[in-house]
Amino acid sequence: GISKKDDTLVLQTECTYCTHIVKVDTKDYGLPQTRQRTYMFVWRPDDDDNVNDDLGEYWEAIVHHLKSPVRHSLESFILQPDHDIIRVFREALRGPNGRQTKRGVFLEPDFWTSANANLRHNKVAREKLGLDDMARSLTKWGPFGQKQCPPHYWMEYIDCLNQREMDLIEILHASAARDAETHDSNFASFFWNVSQNASKEKHRSACPGIAGCITPGGDFFLPHAGRPLLGCEKLLLQGIPYFRLALGNETEVQIGDLAGNAMSLTVVCATMLAAMSCKQLRIETQKTSHGNMKKVLSDNAGIAPRKKLITSDLINDAKLWRKSGWLCATSLFEKLASLAPDAVKSSIWCTCESSGRNTLGTKFLQCKVCRVSFCRGCINTTSGYQLESHDTAEKIITKEDHNLGSFQQKLRNLVPPSLVFDEAAIKAIAAIEKDRHRVLGLLEFTFTLHRIKRERKKWIIIYYARENNGVGEAVAEFRISVGELKREGIDNCSDEDVELGMRGELTSFFPARQPPLVYGALEPCCMITIHDGESSKLTQWMVKTSNTKTSLKLMGENPMDSERVETGLTDFSAESLVENAKKSHNAKSFGPAKQRGEERRWIYAKNWKNWPEKITISTVKDDSEEVSHLCGEYIRAKCRQTINQSAMWIKSGSKDDQKLYLLIKPCTNRIGPDTAIISTSISHADSSCVLATLPRNWQPCDALNPKNHTLTDVSTMNWVPLDVKCYFSVSNVEVASPEKSPDVLVTVKGLRKADVVMLCRNDGSSKNTVQLNVTQGQKAQQTVRVFNSLCVAPILKYAAGNGLKYDLSPESPWVDISPPAGVIFGCCDTTIPPRPTESWVFDQERGTWERQSEPGASRRYYLALRDAPEPFQMWLDKKSSEVTVKCYPEVAAHQASRGLIEGRGSDVKNEISVRFRLADLTQQTDPVVDPFRVSNCDSEEMTSVSLKEPYKLYERQQKAVTKMCSIEDGNTLFEELEMSEQEMPGSAGWSLIAKATRETKISGGVIADAIGAGKTVISIAIIVRGIEKARHSRSFPNQSSATLVVVPPGLIDQWKSEIRKFAPSMKVISVYDYGSIGKIRVKDMIEADVVICPVDILESEGYMDNVVRKAEKNKKIYTPKLPKYTGQQEKNGADGVWIPSSSADPYGGANNPNNQKRRNESAYYTYVYLNSVEKLRKMEVDKQDKGLPLEFFEWERIIVDEIHESLCTTKDELKLAKEFSSENDSGFFQEKNRRAGRELLGITQKDVRRRPLLYRRAIFGLTGTPLLDSSSRVIELANLMGNTYVIGLSSHWRKLERESCRDIFLHNYLEPKQSREVRKHIYSKCQDYLQTACCRNKSGEEMKGIELITHTTTVPMTKEESILYKKSQSGINPSKQSLSIKPEDFDVT
Repeated sequence: GISKKDDTLVLQTECTYCTHIVKVDTKDYGLPQTRQRTYMFVWRPDDDDNVNDDLGEYWEAIVHHLKSPVRHSLESFILQPDHDIIRVFREALRGPNGRQTKRGVFLEPDFWTSANANLRHNKVAREKLGLDDMARSLTKWGPFGQKQCPPHYWMEYIDCLNQREMDLIEILHASAARDAETHDSNFASFFWNVSQNASKEKHRSACPGIAGCITPGGDFFLPHAGRPLLGCEKLLLQGIPYFRLALGNETEVQIGDLAGNAMSLTVVCATMLAAMSCKQLRIETQKTSHGNMKKVLSDNAGIAPRKKLITSDLINDAKLWRKSGWLCATSLFEKLASLAPDAVKSSIWCTCESSGRNTLGTKFLQCKVCRVSFCRGCINTTSGYQLESHDTAEKIITKEDHNLGSFQQKLRNLVPPSLVFDEAAIKAIAAIEKDRHRVLGLLEFTFTLHRIKRERKKWIIIYYARENNGVGEAVAEFRISVGELKREGIDNCSDEDVELGMRGELTSFFPARQPPLVYGALEPCCMITIHDGESSKLTQWMVKTSNTKTSLKLMGENPMDSERVETGLTDFSAESLVENAKKSHNAKSFGPAKQRGEERRWIYAKNWKNWPEKITISTVKDDSEEVSHLCGEYIRAKCRQTINQSAMWIKSGSKDDQKLYLLIKPCTNRIGPDTAIISTSISHADSSCVLATLPRNWQPCDALNPKNHTLTDVSTMNWVPLDVKCYFSVSNVEVASPEKSPDVLVTVKGLRKADVVMLCRNDGSSKNTVQLNVTQGQKAQQTVRVFNSLCVAPILKYAAGNGLKYDLSPESPWVDISPPAGVIFGCCDTTIPPRPTESWVFDQERGTWERQSEPGASRRYYLALRDAPEPFQMWLDKKSSEVTVKCYPEVAAHQASRGLIEGRGSDVKNEISVRFRLADLTQQTDPVVDPFRVSNCDSEEMTSVSLKEPYKLYERQQKAVTKMCSIEDGNTLFEELEMSEQEMPGSAGWSLIAKATRETKISGGVIADAIGAGKTVISIAIIVRGIEKARHSRSFPNQSSATLVVVPPGLIDQWKSEIRKFAPSMKVISVYDYGSIGKIRVKDMIEADVVICPVDILESEGYMDNVVRKAEKNKKIYTPKLPKYTGQQEKNGADGVWIPSSSADPYGGANNPNNQKRRNESAYYTYVYLNSVEKLRKMEVDKQDKGLPLEFFEWERIIVDEIHESLCTTKDELKLAKEFSSENDSGFFQEKNRRAGRELLGITQKDVRRRPLLYRRAIFGLTGTPLLDSSSRVIELANLMGNTYVIGLSSHWRKLERESCRDIFLHNYLEPKQSREVRKHIYSKCQDYLQTACCRNKSGEEMKGIELITHTTTVPMTKEESILYKKSQSGINPSKQSLSIKPEDFDVT
């Protein structure tokens, strides 16, 4: 046999090739990811006979020489929580996709008692870990969706995880706690692949701050952030610049899979650069006397100095501006402090708001002790946040006060675009301890506004000082907090006593950039604090100096369970660590560590199971007055999962005493142990509130051991007052929004010459006025960064002061826009170039029909797209130093109108009206993602229809007839809508939204009454009502008076029986299959009153052949068979689209390798079928001719029974349909039959007159299972029922399942990403359609005349009554029963 290790594969070729391999790790090339790969270098030696050519050694030397240590941890590569990509992701999980997956999860029985093959992995992992089988302290997961999670977890994501994944999170959390140097996964950086088996996944990587390997199909969870790692973040961890990629609307799983299959870009570049330069290295090495390639590399390793685009004038700008034109910022800080109460109310109060949304309610629960808060919507006894350990009180905040958009505008209108610090102050800070903070280099920098963001109980304003004239890397940060100055409990005082105001903190980044390097989080070097209502004259800047060493005594009382015990760890955990330390490969390190006093990095303390309930802190020396305020009794708080290691002791005392907290501050990146601190704030992130830091090896259990009571290495923080001046400028930059220039959005004047140079540095033109490239290529990204730095802050400030000519608020009116003379919106080939046409050609070699387009057409199309006009243009006048931003709503108007016009006939384009508005993305409200509702017909008049005696319609049925007949008579209007949104380049966050509308008379409706409520008799009544008119409209050769009833094959006779029962005088023709068609004359079809046919008649043997043969006048022509499989799997859940379904199959079966082949088969079948139907209708016939297909005739109306059968095609839906079919006589409708139904109904054809089945009056659908699970279903239903266009139809997936590879790519690339504004309109327009065209009435008459009046009265229960009330909650787990139970807690879905 072949041994891969010992044998060599030899390929015999005409020339010689040499190979060399090298093993590399991604984390050695600047990326925080462990990804080990082996690269092979293949080259042809200069001498073909030299198989031992040494060029590979030079290649390997360069590869190793290019190594660059990681400078930034994993946290630097993940998006901010309020990024729009994250917002869309969370919204999808809260919407229909997430609800569908959640519904499946909530139906799962107990994993722990199941036969699941993965269960043994979880049990073995718990056993090896020393974790109790039922220990679930973190999530408290259980069967049927039960879970109670930490309050920072994204519940919309957690609800989509199954029990195996929830248990894996518990195991990994306990693993982190089990480490001798323990870390709480809620506060330390971890990276877990929850799609992996428990026996394989490690709870931490070997290097702190480094992620594990990004793999295809992996579902990676960041427990400290409470959320998954998104696909774009996976690409960033691979070094791939996601925001420069020409990606379109790929799904989240597709992007994640792309990242998993991609190679790390920095490694690839290093190996390629080495391959290009290794020959030169060999030449240079051979020239030297020593012949050492590494020495040659090191001698030439001097990096050329970076070309600075900052001029000497700019270096002195900060100094010059301090002398003139700048105002002291103290008054600004006072104004910000006065906004603190409003800042708290408009800030984040619940995790569901952390991505920029506002909860719909006004009621919140807030813990009096740890101050964590939740909205009412996120608190649920079945699935929600942990509350049992918190003492909560209700807080009501009005929607007006909680409006983030209005408060953000206040800040925008107030904060200046740039700040600068006084030169004397910088030097004074630098004079402290020989510039320990390294701030002296900040003299030449100004601080420009970076962003304003909302956080919990405060707002943050961030200014950065950047290299390279403000567009390079940041060298310092000035962070202003407005709101709560620190987190402190309100147990013994009112909420009003919490400290409010502003705090500014200056942090220099030079310690992390210049040797000696400082690792980990950098702390501020100076700060200013102004309380709400306090004069700035009473405040001073404080500068941090060196810590002071002192001694304290910490004595504990009342032992209670430690954090490890609460997690569920047993004695086996401690014993296994001891055994591990004794192993031969560890013993050499453990011995010296024990001698250095670092024993606890390896094993637990002997009393690790106990922590004290009370800790008394006292001084060691009587004269230690400087730490006396730290002394006192500290009582452990009961709050869990909201404080690191659930460790917080609160100093007890009088109301007037300063609140102090003994906490364990986490080392987020895990580069060292967590450290105990004493602080005036509950939040360990408030570094300026820390008063003292205990020794690194101290643990709470030490307070119970007399030998460890005295601590001699306690550090107390020192801050000294200093006279620091901060200034902001009355900027020379002027922003205007001229009303008289319709195309000009804003102008920015007063830029410096250096700014102009920066803006046009990528433009080689000598013209005075140039258009800036802000859309195409890497140079565009550079220009945008400069524009952001120079212009965005002044523009936003100008807009916040209501100076802009457009209103950016969500309630702003839409502006009408008319096309230029001779132009029709949506018909401009310059703005929207037409796609290249495709034709079908038979491939003789493969024996298949393939699509083909004209050579060079794709290239011409690409160039036309590139040259198409942009909705935003930026122009620079070099002479006047003026930037002009132009806005062209006409571009967006064309794009919005194209969706309504394309493929729908020539008349539609003249009926379009367009409006637009400019929107601020940050102010847009979230779309409602509640389930859709169908209204009843109670408000309709009754229409009486005479049926066979003694049968009569119920009142509700008569009202349904009225609504459907109104549609049939053309009296029901509906506004069709399509939108286009184009975002303005840069960080302003503005977008241009165009809305194209068309008011039309709908010609289709849906009767969605419950099963058995009489949908069939309503349909018969509609036919009877118009029977005479139908008979008068019949005419030869193809206008039939019949209503075509399209039904599942098992219901043909049932319909025939029902018609005979209620309207026996009507002439009925039943078509069962192709054989039935051959017996029916044209005359019979035209004179019939009702024709009943199966919806899958195309599946009938010979039917399609007959259609093609008749169309081709009996010529022999190839007839394709109906495809067996769907070309694109429809997904109605989140798994497989938004989150990976599994590691083995992330797409959940939707990504079949044969998908494109199936798309081609589907497309060719549809092409042949529709072409044949078009030819069929032109043929001449005789009244006595037989066998004419149904597509030849024009029917009075069409009624499609069980309309959902043809549309519902997901695996879950097919499973439910199979179960349902066993309960009635309709029979199970296979996927192939459903495909036949979709073809017959012409679901991909937007022009209703070109569909296979024609009607004169209306088309109606009947369903007892309304298609209301997603907007896509409603859009599709509206299209099918009379070609009613609901926003988004142009990108519907039924069309995609027939597209070519090229058009799939173009669709993803060109289809704009939907903002909240567009998504909100999609939901509301779908709901409008359901309200207009659908009805769902009650199935009984007993509710008639009964009015529901709700009156709520609060009645206090006795103790006995409360016990009985809890016992009555039979649908709830006994441990979850409470007095706050809600009705939805009983519903497992």
